[in-house]
Amino acid sequence: MATTTSITTTYAGEFAGKYISAALLSANTIERGGIEVKPNIKFKEVIKKLATGSLIADGSCDFAATSSVTLTERIIEPETFQVNLQLCKADFRSDWEAVSMGYSAFDVLPKTFQDFLLAHVVAKVAEQNESNIWTGNLGGAQAGEYNGLVTLATADATVIDVAAVGGGVNAANVIAQLGAIVDAIPSALYGKEDMYLYVSQNIARAYVRALGGFASNLGGAGTMNEGTQWYNGGELSFDGVRIFVANGLNDNSAMAAQKSNLYFGTGLLSDHNEVKVIDMADLDGSQNVRMVMRFTAAVQYGVGAEIVLYS
Repeated sequence: MATTTSITTTYAGEFAGKYISAALLSANTIERGGIEVKPNIKFKEVIKKLATGSLIADGSCDFAATSSVTLTERIIEPETFQVNLQLCKADFRSDWEAVSMGYSAFDVLPKTFQDFLLAHVVAKVAEQNESNIWTGNLGGAQAGEYNGLVTLATADATVIDVAAVGGGVNAANVIAQLGAIVDAIPSALYGKEDMYLYVSQNIARAYVRALGGFASNLGGAGTMNEGTQWYNGGELSFDGVRIFVANGLNDNSAMAAQKSNLYFGTGLLSDHNEVKVIDMADLDGSQNVRMVMRFTAAVQYGVGAEIVLYS
């Protein structure tokens, strides 16, 4: 009689945190340090930003308040999401065997078939979370989304808006478009160490090509007489502002902001977190495995007037 190995496993609360963490924090923007992470929000959290006027006054013998203090508050309230997925073990068996035998590009091999399936789900959740961070739309046509940074900024009248060029960004106009964004950054923020120019992939490609000589104002050989060969995926900057390629941004969109003004919130230690791997063989004799994951996530920014939105 053949032996059936059950891989049913349940993780709850903080024990599920390592899998939730891998799923959410592997999103490109988070993994590369493009946003502040608040990992232990139970329900909601108030983000407070303090602003003051001029502090220094002429000296005197008396005490006289010389500045105004403005405290702004925004609330980050993670939404609850779930993953309900059914996979057939037979569909993944050949992939798992290839990985376990070393025929793979994985640096760290999953030790069990269960971990292999979890890694598959985690990668898909991370991909969706990257999109949600920027363009998610809570209550929109697509389920499983929270309001992304672009969605929030679009609805905020205090955010500085720069209209996108008609017809899209290309190598011929990207310098002018990036210049318009940087010129709109408030002077008090320009030059801050954590100021980033978050751009979509197509804007980044256009910029690399422009620097490589594909724009009329740079000449055919580009900045280093190497065309685009000088670029190997390293860091880019424009007018002294570091460029961050945000995979979750839609084409022809960008945002200039301080990293310290952008927040991703979740509850990695929440009791509501749950990861289950349920082997259905013991229940209905099938080769199916059900994956259940529950978690919370949201984004928010502190001060809209310190953000430039290009869209």
